[in-house]
Amino acid sequence: MTKLLAGVAVGALLAAGGYYAYGNSQDGAVTADETVMTETAPVAAGSVEDAASFLAETEAEIADFGEFAAHTAWVYANFITEDTEYLVSRMSAEATELSVQQAGATARFADTELPLDMRRKMTMLTAGITLPTPAGGDYAQRLAELTTRMSSAYSTGTIDIDDTPVTLDTLEVMMGTERDPEFLAMMWNDWRAAINPAQMSQDYAAMVEIANAGARELGFSDLAEMWLSNYDMPADEMEAEVERLWGQVEPLYEQLHCYVRDGLNETYGEDVQATTGPIRADLLGNMWAQGWAPINDIVGIQSSDGGGYDLTQLLEANDYTPRQMVETGERFYTSLGLDPLPETFWERSLITRPRDRDVVCHASAWNLDNEEDIRIKMCTHVNAEDFRTVHHELGHNFYQRAYRGQDMLFRNGAHDGFHEAIGDFVALSVTPDYLVQIGLLDQDEVPDESADLGLMMDLALDKIAFLPFAVMMDQWRWRVFRGEITPDQYNTAWWELREQYQGLMPPVDRPADAFDPGAKYHIANNVPYLRYFLSYILQFQFQQAACDMAGWEGPLNRCTVYGNEEVGQRFNEMMEMGASQPWPDALEAFTGTREMDGSAIIAYFQPLMTHLEEQNTGSSCGWE
Repeated sequence: MTKLLAGVAVGALLAAGGYYAYGNSQDGAVTADETVMTETAPVAAGSVEDAASFLAETEAEIADFGEFAAHTAWVYANFITEDTEYLVSRMSAEATELSVQQAGATARFADTELPLDMRRKMTMLTAGITLPTPAGGDYAQRLAELTTRMSSAYSTGTIDIDDTPVTLDTLEVMMGTERDPEFLAMMWNDWRAAINPAQMSQDYAAMVEIANAGARELGFSDLAEMWLSNYDMPADEMEAEVERLWGQVEPLYEQLHCYVRDGLNETYGEDVQATTGPIRADLLGNMWAQGWAPINDIVGIQSSDGGGYDLTQLLEANDYTPRQMVETGERFYTSLGLDPLPETFWERSLITRPRDRDVVCHASAWNLDNEEDIRIKMCTHVNAEDFRTVHHELGHNFYQRAYRGQDMLFRNGAHDGFHEAIGDFVALSVTPDYLVQIGLLDQDEVPDESADLGLMMDLALDKIAFLPFAVMMDQWRWRVFRGEITPDQYNTAWWELREQYQGLMPPVDRPADAFDPGAKYHIANNVPYLRYFLSYILQFQFQQAACDMAGWEGPLNRCTVYGNEEVGQRFNEMMEMGASQPWPDALEAFTGTREMDGSAIIAYFQPLMTHLEEQNTGSSCGWE
């Protein structure tokens, strides 16, 4: 998962574009119980010609300021100091003010009959800001201070283990390899204390108040409606669409949850993990229990003949380096007929964690000039997870370059889920056949179809386990933005939703004044999360369509499109559209259908679902 630096508007540059503002100073910080007052003055209507001039000037302004903002954000993310915090906070405030001015200026054309492309651009300017502020005053600077402080608290947090400070990227690896439940609970709990939760909770509440006021000034009821208005349909219809898609895949998750809970019970015993009720979140191999692949050794499915392979071991045995993993990922895209990455990518990307400074290690893809200056930034480890992550992040970069010929406001994904789905679709092609073609696996080591259940289980522990987490993340935020969850209920409501959607519980009692949401990057950095849920729906649709296009006749989970230039041509045609058309048009260009559909996931995992249902016979599935 990523943050993209590919501007749509300056506001979306901070949001879908990928940079999110942060601050350290507490001077003048707004508190959650202050009232933000705004006024809206009437404006005179503009003509079509006026609108064309306004959009041309705005897009030029976005391009100019966006490049400056991108470089400032890059320096901050790679050198976290008080000085770079100051610079990024000031830039963020200027960007917010500019995006709010641009969004407010569209009001002149609200009743003007405009060509569809111009109306689409106007909508992007108003709905594309992740955190708007009211016009005037010092709201933008105050918001920048709040968000910078939250980001820095997250990125610089450490916990002590044996009197040694341990950073989050190391903790993430340890959460997947340690099996002592007491030690797991300690790491889990201490990380949530390391982010300064009392301060972050207060900052978050203050940020919500400012951003909600900004959203109302732009004509939305609250920030939730504004976020949900970015999908070419009314906000309430989009929220219903999310629940429809979740309903399609929920039965598979319930079977996975049941099977995994039984496996954990067998490993740890009833006192640690009961056979009924929710699963203890720290036992699932991930700091946030959003993906469970690291506990494959406990709950995985082994083939009858012991077949299978360990991708991490293959990478280590072949002496792969972090850079070599990125080079391998690039070769997948060029095998589809796409141009290689520019030389500047290799000169300017950050691929491993530096030893001498704090950086934002969360994997991300960047486009600093909306042209050719594309980069990735990640603290890469040589393992299976990061091998797939590299393929994912490069998908952003190749998408960014594909739509660079569009107008500035259309240089983005068809919707934000598309940007996340592109690379994940490619990562689905990391199959045994692909590993043979790139020399990581010998042909005689390819497991036969008796191992497919195991391979599908590996993927389900990653992909299917993630789905309800992705839904509840923004469900929590939407309810916070609407005032349905108040600051004193932040943590309690968080765990109520985690139990409702995921069937999880914390390993230790959580006080009401904790701020466990802030222990997740995308909350502390204000990255909307619905994009990831939608991307998981879309990537399997892309996989099914691409494999049909390639004439693949075997099991969908074994299909790789590596080296297929026909698929690459259709794929690139969709990417080149950017955001110039409503997302159903882009979806249809590649898949032939105009509706997002979770049935491709069920088709992909149907053999596994049948197996899980058989294995779960007699178990008390569910968690209420």
